[in-house]
Amino acid sequence: MDTKGRVRTSAEQRRLILAELERSGLSAAQFAKRTGLKYSTLAAWVQRERRGKTLHQGRPVRLLEAVVDPAPGGTSSALILHLPGGARLEVNNTQQAALAAELLRSLAQPC
Repeated sequence: MDTKGRVRTSAEQRRLILAELERSGLSAAQFAKRTGLKYSTLAAWVQRERRGKTLHQGRPVRLLEAVVDPAPGGTSSALILHLPGGARLEVNNTQQAALAAELLRSLAQPC
C-alpha cells in the first residue's frame, strides 16, 4: 500500500489480471465490478498493455498519400499503386483486390 492508501500491484500481477479479464469474456466494467477493482484502474492497465504491444511489434505505422485522378472520358479506371523502388501494382477489378492486399502484406514482412 502506498502513502495514499492505494494497493500496489506488480507488473506480473497486472499481467495475470489482464489475462483473466481476456479469458472471462466479460466487459472491462463487468470484470472490474466482479473483482472489486476500480474500472478506471483496470481501463488504464488495458490501455497501457495495448500501447505496449503496439510499440513492441516493431512495425511503425506508415501513412501513404493517395492521389485520385479522374478517369479520362468517364470510363472506369484501375487502382494503380506506385510502390517503393519503382514497382507498380495495378488492380483492375474487385476480385484482384484481395490478392493485391495479400501481396502487399507479404511484401511488408521482413525477409
